[in-house]
Amino acid sequence: MKLPRVLFGAASSGSGKTLLTCGILRALMDRGYTVSSFKCGPDYIDPMFHTRVIGARSRNLDTFFTGEKLTRYLLAENSRDADIAVLEGVMGYYDGVGGTTPGASSYELARVTGTPVVLIVNGKGMSLSLAALVKGFTSFRPDSGIRGVIFNQVSPKIYEELKAVVEAECGVPVLGYVPNLKDYAIESRHLGLVTPDEVEGLQEKLSGLAKILEKSLDFEALISLAEQAPELSASEPELPRLEEPVRIGVARDAAFCFYYEDNLELLRKMGAELVEFSPLKDAALPEKLDGLILGGGYPELFATRLEQNTAMREQIGRALEGGMPCAAECGGFLYLQNELEDMRRFPHEMVGFLPGKGYHTGHLSRFGYVELTSRRETVFGPAGTKLKGHEFHYFDSTDCGDAFTAEKPVRHAVWECVQGGENLAAGFPHFYYYSNPEAVYHFLKRGSEYAYRRDHQ
Repeated sequence: MKLPRVLFGAASSGSGKTLLTCGILRALMDRGYTVSSFKCGPDYIDPMFHTRVIGARSRNLDTFFTGEKLTRYLLAENSRDADIAVLEGVMGYYDGVGGTTPGASSYELARVTGTPVVLIVNGKGMSLSLAALVKGFTSFRPDSGIRGVIFNQVSPKIYEELKAVVEAECGVPVLGYVPNLKDYAIESRHLGLVTPDEVEGLQEKLSGLAKILEKSLDFEALISLAEQAPELSASEPELPRLEEPVRIGVARDAAFCFYYEDNLELLRKMGAELVEFSPLKDAALPEKLDGLILGGGYPELFATRLEQNTAMREQIGRALEGGMPCAAECGGFLYLQNELEDMRRFPHEMVGFLPGKGYHTGHLSRFGYVELTSRRETVFGPAGTKLKGHEFHYFDSTDCGDAFTAEKPVRHAVWECVQGGENLAAGFPHFYYYSNPEAVYHFLKRGSEYAYRRDHQ
């Protein structure tokens, strides 16, 4: 598959990758390109911003979850109709699993997919040191893949001089600069950037940003670099599929908005009909559901409204008591418990199907990749079932469960997590479904069995 593509990496988090990527996506679309976009790593919010720009679901690419072959397939599959693919890196370019390896880093993703890299360098408070930084990144690995540089927060008055020095010292072309853009900054909170719905005038900001970048970046050089990417070799994995479809309710609103799009697409490929609903706004579940998925998000910010929607809470509780299969992650897990504190630490009544109370810790309770192994049968399969995922949360629970053992790769810290049974897996880990499609198929089969019991009583 011939797919022009480029990855934007950076020296560190906070270098402006997301804002710059969104501006470039908009500028490419304004030029008439059909664009696919991707985020490296286990990130939910950045793809939401990409999605707002391109008008189609942005995806995650993560070699920890999917290895080399499957990662290439997901890139190819989700770029089938695209003229160009834009990949946004994660953290610092070489930062990977365990903090001491390049595994699952932006660098590894670029290497695995053969994607040319443009390094974004925050030049605030720097001059000649920019050359030293670029030199270090390009020479740290002989196959760094870095084929261009963009300066962020650099004055146009000294740009040409800095460009000449860096190109002479490092042998890498500088493809433009981004001036200081105070009016275009995106606010952050405890789980990262705010969501796109909370940014006032987002589309106008993105349009204005694209116009600025058209003047300060060399788009012809960027597009030419993307077109130099080698052909992408990928093969489709064999997946199990249900004979009859099942209806799976997916909680999706401002409180429950953290989903890997490829997780949902995998469910569809296996025979699921996904029906979205809102625990915030809807008075009842969709009719004839065969299973539930409650994703992560910000239930703590909407705890009052979730508590006030007693009809929804009671109906979810009855459905789960009746054996409806359910997978709940992080915020969805907290929603199923007895109580949840809001950001002021005021308790609110939740569904009450699970024991435990969610409370605010004021710091990251868990952070990073996990390898999970079930200790007994759950909705994802028998004891010994393995899945990969990640955790990232400022809340904790008085009852995190013990159905799975979680282990951090490289550091090998181990703990128990997830409340689970034959029709349930609810806990803080966010599972990546492609890491074990058979486990996901087991969840859907549970849905088929539930539907049969319901319809033949």
